Amino acid sequence: MVVSLSAGAARESTDRGSFAASWAAALIESTFVPLDRGTVVERLRPFVDELATCLLAVDFAAEPAARVGAELVRMRCHGPGALGASINLLGDSLALAAGAPADSECRRRTAALQAAFATGFTEAMTDRILEQQEAIRQAAFDARDGAEAALRASEARFRAMFTESAIGIGLSSIEGTVIDANQAMADMFGYRRAEVRGKSIEDFRYPGDAVLHPKGYLDLIAGKRDHFHMERCLRRCSGDPVWVHMTVSLVRDDDGAPDYLVTMVEDITDRKHLQDRLHHQATHDPLTGLPNRALFQDRLGAAFIDSPGSRVGLCYLDLDGFKVINDSLGHDVGDQLLVAVAERLDQLVSGTGKLAARMGGDEFVVLVEGSTGRDEVVDLADKILCVLDDPVRIRGHQLSVSASIGIVERAVRGSSPAEIMRDADVTLYWAKADGKNRWAHYDPERNAREVARFTLSARMPAALERDEFYVDYQPLVSLCDDSLTGVEALVRWRHPEFGRLPPDRFIGLAEETGLIVPLGRWVLHAACRQARAWLDRFGDRAPMISVNLAARQIQDPGLVGDIKSILASADVPPSMVQLELTESAIMGTTGEPLAVLHSLAHMGLRIAIDDFGTGYSNLAYLRTLPVHTLKVAGSFMEGLRDHGTHEPVDYKIVETLVSLAHTLGLEVTAEGVETTAQADRLRRIGCDSAQGWLYAKAGPPESVDAMLSR
Repeated sequence: MVVSLSAGAARESTDRGSFAASWAAALIESTFVPLDRGTVVERLRPFVDELATCLLAVDFAAEPAARVGAELVRMRCHGPGALGASINLLGDSLALAAGAPADSECRRRTAALQAAFATGFTEAMTDRILEQQEAIRQAAFDARDGAEAALRASEARFRAMFTESAIGIGLSSIEGTVIDANQAMADMFGYRRAEVRGKSIEDFRYPGDAVLHPKGYLDLIAGKRDHFHMERCLRRCSGDPVWVHMTVSLVRDDDGAPDYLVTMVEDITDRKHLQDRLHHQATHDPLTGLPNRALFQDRLGAAFIDSPGSRVGLCYLDLDGFKVINDSLGHDVGDQLLVAVAERLDQLVSGTGKLAARMGGDEFVVLVEGSTGRDEVVDLADKILCVLDDPVRIRGHQLSVSASIGIVERAVRGSSPAEIMRDADVTLYWAKADGKNRWAHYDPERNAREVARFTLSARMPAALERDEFYVDYQPLVSLCDDSLTGVEALVRWRHPEFGRLPPDRFIGLAEETGLIVPLGRWVLHAACRQARAWLDRFGDRAPMISVNLAARQIQDPGLVGDIKSILASADVPPSMVQLELTESAIMGTTGEPLAVLHSLAHMGLRIAIDDFGTGYSNLAYLRTLPVHTLKVAGSFMEGLRDHGTHEPVDYKIVETLVSLAHTLGLEVTAEGVETTAQADRLRRIGCDSAQGWLYAKAGPPESVDAMLSR
């Protein structure tokens, strides 16, 4: 292990040493360095170690890179090419020298180190320029105000600094004519010094730069200020652009009036290109090259600020089934698919006022600024679906891709970027829920319904604690003698805002959120307490209680224990309680849930299949289940009405179901019975009991009391 660690440390030292040597060579080739190569390498080596340590640190911080950039200036490695050469080398080779993994985090850290290095370098150069400027300005004052000997000495110092400075320095008249310029300034613009003298500053203006004299410059030559600095693009002798940082100082005459100008010029072209590159990285997705979420949000916000009277449209899309492709074929294939989709969107969305961006993952968005109305955005969504319809071939795989799109189009006034993004996200969910590979347009009424559903879902836990739920009971009547044999317990919600809510308004929500387990427990407890009250009052004539059980409850490991506890607490015999499960829930019951059903049946509880005949029953499987009763779905009762609407097919289906159930030893209850004609036909078929409005609607316990008291 010691040998292995030593070898690794040696390789690391060699890599960093090579990096320091390459850095020194790049600096010597790109700018004047007043040190020999060996000394430069020796001075750079600690900087390499510091940058590598930053790159590999667990808690990453880029600030030390700024100090390294500043130290490079203090080494007098500050020529125009020094920054660009250093930045390029850091981006290309630092990770390898440090032994860092070549992943996205490493690239992000490297970019941050580059930016911090450039910032430190630039700030140090700015300090150096200001120091030189002050020295030059002071020398100018000394030359004017001192004695003849002091004047000659000051002029000599000024001339030495003027000629030897690595920063471009120019003297010009108040009118803008160049009086003199040092060699660094002449080289920067590609002229000989003699060619620069006599030129107007207008000669250096780059075509397209409309602002020749900014306000700060005009204030300077008017004597209202002594310094002015700015960044701007000027023109080289060749016509090429050069970005410079200019610091202009005013020299006054003996009377304090503006006399001439001293201008310090630094070539910041490399830094400007780096800033542009970093800005592009910050605002564009590295995988697809599309604008990213940050740039999209900037454009969306600008649409609301710059054009308050216009309209805006969004197509928010999510690829259907992308996770399956990613998981089965690998992330490389998934990434290439995202690139292909991005290229198609970019080609489709062209022209001013439109922007296609990647929001992250497999989500994209298209912004339409100044939209003409809903039809324009809908037409764009149709085109997106069409352009994605063609399969994409990647590594021998023919991949079909589709998308779900949420559309929002509205006036800017009265809305906000946050609202339109929220509504687009909601609408995208609707498109997914409606079947995918389609678009859905934002509908305020549908959204209100969804919000109401969410409100109900959020309030449900508190509603249980506040006793807002109650139970109504619907009679189950024997078809032999019309006697009351049982009641079905049906939960209701007395909502303080929406009033009385039937089960179809909240049971689905309870199943989705898992609240059906505590709600079902509460309903069973309430029903058993009522069963006990009827037992105490009516004895053997007390009806059986039938309580609905959701599929989610069967999967609850504490169900059997809860039911035992509730029966014991209410002192109700298990034979008096029937549990109803839907056909789809009970037919899919295997393994541990099936064992739960058997445990409940062994306890003495009755098991019934609700809405039988509407699902996909496995009749062979049905005879293995611990079921006592089939409840035939009310939809079959429509065909058993009076002679005018009598449907022989429904009659035969019900007759067959009843015969099948009796063959299996099961009782049959018909749901939804509303007419005497239906009851008569069910009686002839041999159905055991019925339930429906013919006998009674679901009502409070007092309505059952009245039936039992007859």
